[in-house]
Amino acid sequence: MKLSVTVPTIDQGAVDAIVGAYHGDPFAILGMHQAGEHLVVRVFRPDARAVVVQSASEAGVAFPALQIHPDGFFEAVIENVQERFRYVLRFTSHDGHEWTESDPYSFGVILGPLDLHLFGEGQHWELWKKIGAHLMTVEGVSGTAFHVWAPNAQRVSVVGDFNTWDGRRAPMRKLLGCGVWEIFLPGVGEGAHYKFEVKNCHGHIVLKSDPFAFFGQHSTQTASLVFDLDRYHWADEEWMEARKSKEWHREPVSIYEVHLGSWRRKPEEGDRYLSYRELADELIDYVAYMEYTHIELLPVLEHPFDGSWGYQVTGFFAPTSRFGNPDEFRYFVDKAHQKGIGIILDWVPGHFPKDPHGLAEFDGTDLFEHADPRMGEHMDWGTLIFNYGRNEVRNFLIANALFWLAEYHIDGLRVDAVASMLYLDYSRKHGEWIPNEYGGRENLDAIYFLKRCNEVCYERNPGVMTIAEESTAWPAVSRPTYLGGLGFGFKWNMGWMHDFLVYMAKDPAYRKYHQGDITFSLLYAFHEHFILVLSHDEVVHGKGALLSKMPGDVWQKFANLRMFYAWMYAHPGKKLLFMGSEFGQWREWDHNTSLDWHLCNYPEHDGLKRLVVHLNWLYKNEPALFDQDDSYEGFEWIDFHDSDNSVVAFMRKSRGGDTLIFAVNATPVPREHYRVGVNGEGFYEEVLNTDAQTYGGANIGNFGGQHAEPISWQGKSHSITLRLPPLAVVGFKRREY
Repeated sequence: MKLSVTVPTIDQGAVDAIVGAYHGDPFAILGMHQAGEHLVVRVFRPDARAVVVQSASEAGVAFPALQIHPDGFFEAVIENVQERFRYVLRFTSHDGHEWTESDPYSFGVILGPLDLHLFGEGQHWELWKKIGAHLMTVEGVSGTAFHVWAPNAQRVSVVGDFNTWDGRRAPMRKLLGCGVWEIFLPGVGEGAHYKFEVKNCHGHIVLKSDPFAFFGQHSTQTASLVFDLDRYHWADEEWMEARKSKEWHREPVSIYEVHLGSWRRKPEEGDRYLSYRELADELIDYVAYMEYTHIELLPVLEHPFDGSWGYQVTGFFAPTSRFGNPDEFRYFVDKAHQKGIGIILDWVPGHFPKDPHGLAEFDGTDLFEHADPRMGEHMDWGTLIFNYGRNEVRNFLIANALFWLAEYHIDGLRVDAVASMLYLDYSRKHGEWIPNEYGGRENLDAIYFLKRCNEVCYERNPGVMTIAEESTAWPAVSRPTYLGGLGFGFKWNMGWMHDFLVYMAKDPAYRKYHQGDITFSLLYAFHEHFILVLSHDEVVHGKGALLSKMPGDVWQKFANLRMFYAWMYAHPGKKLLFMGSEFGQWREWDHNTSLDWHLCNYPEHDGLKRLVVHLNWLYKNEPALFDQDDSYEGFEWIDFHDSDNSVVAFMRKSRGGDTLIFAVNATPVPREHYRVGVNGEGFYEEVLNTDAQTYGGANIGNFGGQHAEPISWQGKSHSITLRLPPLAVVGFKRREY
């Protein structure tokens, strides 16, 4: 091979375009190319004063390059050679330092046509394995492949701490037909900080975090980080195998809702957060002690603003780095599974923030969102709405749901703000929204997206659950799509929460006038698979903590709350309680501070926590409370007419024939010799009394239970005579003689 370094083979305009970072196809210029009878290697490195092209063969023939632009454009012409060969680049810096690298522009296309086709169709269910930043070895060279979707960009470059954040250094190749840009950067390894420098359709330069980044900075630091997701070794095989056969509507589901940043902190260390690993010990052990079955996490997807509680996501594929790295979050999930606790993740496919480093106007167009603000913006929240009608956007979201289920073994996704997705006129006045093609208010694209997402999640991950936070009367939210439903596994029962909180806030003297508030939920309790929720939304923004909502003096407030919790556990539906409520925090939840754990040192608060432990234990061990709580077969009113005394009595029944009887006295007046009808003879063991002294009550009870008498009452063949404690729930299980 013979080298000529005297005559450039490239037009000066192309050189200027590369140096000025406005060339539309850098791979057509940089790297090795044929120039007539010769080969030519072109390199742009502004940090080098000399470049040598060296053959990668054993002979290692070296070819000095000619600098043809003072900013660092080099060209080596290899005369009379047409067969390409592998090579490396040897650089000399301006201060004399030498180093060797492989040339990013010597590698071919990485992403295959099938991947691009599936993405364009909106059906690439493992998209995260292809788009984003991926450590790989290409032709024996280690590095990172970068891919990003920006179809309307004029140029996209990878910038990072490995190239001094210089957008001229690593412009990407655009793959025609789908708008994905790619490049393989040799030598870029795990931990590298990077972004995409996008020259958008308007010619403006913007820096964007990677939408598919597995790890990223938060708050004011917004770089993405290269991370290896293939390293972690799971130890939850037993849980994952058992999960495949779970029918959660037939199982106990008692959820502890948690915001990781404020559950508990380290005040002695600057009030810092607990790490994922610390939470894996402290939080998981606490939840196991409290007998919950699941933890639901307010979104841990990366978000810049603490005050959004995670509901304004910029990193959909990254657990927030506030508490550690992705593998440490996996350790947290793994540890929960080993303790028999499932993890539910709040997921936010309804909207995203306008932060400049995020998805908004990613390539200068409304790529992920709608162009028309009547379709694409939540004015109340200051966020943008996904364009569910676009295949690639729908694919991005469905793949994201599957990502958390597959890569992090998440057991359920609670989908936030579903109502805002279903209705085009959600929180909009007349003239502020656009009807669908049939003139209606339903968002047909969002409906299709939700149905398809649920179908694919359950198809590919049997035993998981999807949960809708949906506050309207939309029908069949938790019914399969083949029956006309949206396909969710469960729906939050917002109506129950509203009605019962209104009732519980009433002075007991006036509750008799509001009996309908606590019976209405049973008219629709079996239309959906419901989760009864006392969530974070009810203890913020001036609403007060649950304990502070209760009427009366301190004793009555605790008694009311104990009664309320027991009533919730006796009522059909799965359960969810927000952190801090289990021990009766007085003040509203504040995401900036730890829960008031010192309150557990006081008997009243400790007693309330003891009750929640008992309720969870009873719930998990009595099939009558869960195995048909979505069916009329599992519930029966005994009496709901005694509004004068604010007393109700009802029965819960299991598929196996077990029966539990509950009586609620919602006044501070004890009821002596209160007769309740029961089915058949036997001893009715008292399995629950919220007035027990161990919970902070007055210990008015039934001495362990009552024998049924053959006295017909309330349509039943037998009856028992009870002492109903004040502001309390008592529960009984029939033991046959």
